[in-house]
Amino acid sequence: MYSKQLNTRRLGKSGFLVTEIGIGLWAIGGDQWGPVDDRNSLDTIEAALQAGITFFDTADVYGQGRSEKLLGQAMKGRREDFFVATKIGWMGFEERAQMSAYDSTEKLIKGVETNLKRLDTDYVDLIQCHINFQEPNMKYFLEGFQKLQAAGKVLSYGVSSSNFEFIKSFNADGGTAALQIDYSILNRTAEKEIFPYCLENDIGVIVRGPLAMGILTGKFKEDIVFPEGDFRRNWHANPDEYQIFLEDLGKVDQLKKLPREGTMAQLALQFVLAHLAVTTVIPGAKTVDQLEQNVAAGLMPPLDKDFLAQIDAIVPPGGGRKIWPA
Repeated sequence: MYSKQLNTRRLGKSGFLVTEIGIGLWAIGGDQWGPVDDRNSLDTIEAALQAGITFFDTADVYGQGRSEKLLGQAMKGRREDFFVATKIGWMGFEERAQMSAYDSTEKLIKGVETNLKRLDTDYVDLIQCHINFQEPNMKYFLEGFQKLQAAGKVLSYGVSSSNFEFIKSFNADGGTAALQIDYSILNRTAEKEIFPYCLENDIGVIVRGPLAMGILTGKFKEDIVFPEGDFRRNWHANPDEYQIFLEDLGKVDQLKKLPREGTMAQLALQFVLAHLAVTTVIPGAKTVDQLEQNVAAGLMPPLDKDFLAQIDAIVPPGGGRKIWPA
């Protein structure tokens, strides 16, 4: 189906080679990004595999386990074709808890074993800590991950966070292989300190939010109405959030004026891949068409310095805002 193959990059000290374009499977959980159909989700995962994508990212809380179960179903009989990255942090899917309920190493290990059960696999290639605070439970994640790694149930571990101090603390012993972080044209804050730290410490970077929750597709208008069950409905309910949304739309209007190849969404993915620290980008996809558009971005020529300078003039390096914290 594709005349070219996706490029691969090394995921930090894990040593694994993964495709520059991966797929994020939050949306197929069906609980925060509008309605989904499981058949469409499975077809999309299949299309990703056929396109050469190897990196599949999910989490225990996506659809309260639904996303992991669908990925497990898709992997049946061909586990070796998938690099599986999942996350853990909120025991019992507690969305408003002030700290993770994994308050012992034993609970954490049992929790990851539950991830494995939903995924119907004996191991995951990457497990990630999915909380955005440092104490008191961080040590249990590290101890649990390391014991699971020794047992062969986890091949590498990392953290999902935008908090620089937390990231450094999590990597205090140098064992962190990967960081998952929100990064896009509209949110370049990671460029200041976090990306240089990752390069220095051989930590692979997995980029989520490259489309700024859809804003960088260029399809949103001021009066857009999101479906029931889509958390982006809050943008209109909160005056401060709505003002930021309007400012972001203004920046997108400027980006649209730049001469480019492909769609706005593809430009957004190309921009992320232009940074030396980035290993893979994981845009979400609920349909085969969305998936194919993402893959096409990975097959385009890289953005040159002159074009990147024009983006810098709209959103300066290190600028923008933190859109999603954990």
